[in-house]
Amino acid sequence: MSLNLKKNNPIKVLIVDDSAFMRKVLSDMLNSDKSISVVGTAVDGRDALEKIHHLYPDVVTLDVDMPVMDGINCLKQIMQKIPKPVIMFGSETEYGTEMTIRALDEGAVDFVVKPKNIFDIKNESKRNEIIEKITIAKNIRLKSIQKKMIDNDKRVTARSKKPVENIIAIGSSTGGPKALQTVIPYLPRDMSIAVLVVQHMPPGFTKSLAERLDSKSDLIVKEATHREKVLEGYAYIAPGDSHMKVQSSANGDIIIHLDKSPPVGGHRPSVDVMMTSLSETGFENIIGVILTGMGADGSAGIKKLKEVNKSFIIAQDEETSVVYGMPKMAVQTGAVDKIVSLDKIPGEIIQYLGVR
Repeated sequence: MSLNLKKNNPIKVLIVDDSAFMRKVLSDMLNSDKSISVVGTAVDGRDALEKIHHLYPDVVTLDVDMPVMDGINCLKQIMQKIPKPVIMFGSETEYGTEMTIRALDEGAVDFVVKPKNIFDIKNESKRNEIIEKITIAKNIRLKSIQKKMIDNDKRVTARSKKPVENIIAIGSSTGGPKALQTVIPYLPRDMSIAVLVVQHMPPGFTKSLAERLDSKSDLIVKEATHREKVLEGYAYIAPGDSHMKVQSSANGDIIIHLDKSPPVGGHRPSVDVMMTSLSETGFENIIGVILTGMGADGSAGIKKLKEVNKSFIIAQDEETSVVYGMPKMAVQTGAVDKIVSLDKIPGEIIQYLGVR
């Protein structure tokens, strides 16, 4: 029955790209899947806005860099006037990654990295990635990605070199970049905390994500580097395509260790790898947080944190998750102490640290 439903109610997609080659390749690729129907294409943002109003697509694929009206400005108009799930297509260049992170901040639900050799867009793995992301996007909750402005006037520039007393370990995937902007900027520097984050992202994009979070946060947010010490007042983002583990040194410092060991559960970086390594350090004051995302990454990690360290575990609720996969699987482990909406997570962390 589900197969017939797919055939009778395909996901309607509008493709927006200034490249005729990309429009043709993506159209052929998506139309080859019986669950998807390309209802139209647009050559720039202005063209896209006109076509959205009469084609009523379920999902929009939107190129970042276009003439007349670029992807960012088009996205802003879409989210303000006729909200739709939008998947951004960006390059691996510094400009492309920066603009893609901006797009996620503005409400895009996910992104696809254009390969350096544009003809590689046709390969099977890229096809599967694009189709999977469109399928997920069709079912996301639009209200969970509405833009929330953040006040950065309270930015503290002083950089601490003190050993950390409390570690917050966060795992996220689809919808994570925006979710992190509702958590990390609201964590204060004056509670002797450090934050470790694994967000499923390709290389390059995590650096741009860290820079964007840093510009909004009281904490110093950076992409983690190998063998650096975890310090009070810092948030460390695992680099794309590297596992981020932590180890305890002879003098009790917590040291970050990056490596290229095989993916775990299809992920590198893996939330489970990061949290499991943290559970083995002997460090006691840990809060584990599982945010929006597809799959089950993090479930094994929080179980370890709970069993070994008696850690406090928080999961994002279904209502505010873009994809209720990772939080759902975390809850099913029985290790979660609190299930709360995204906007309440910083308060739960602060309250727990204040009364512990």
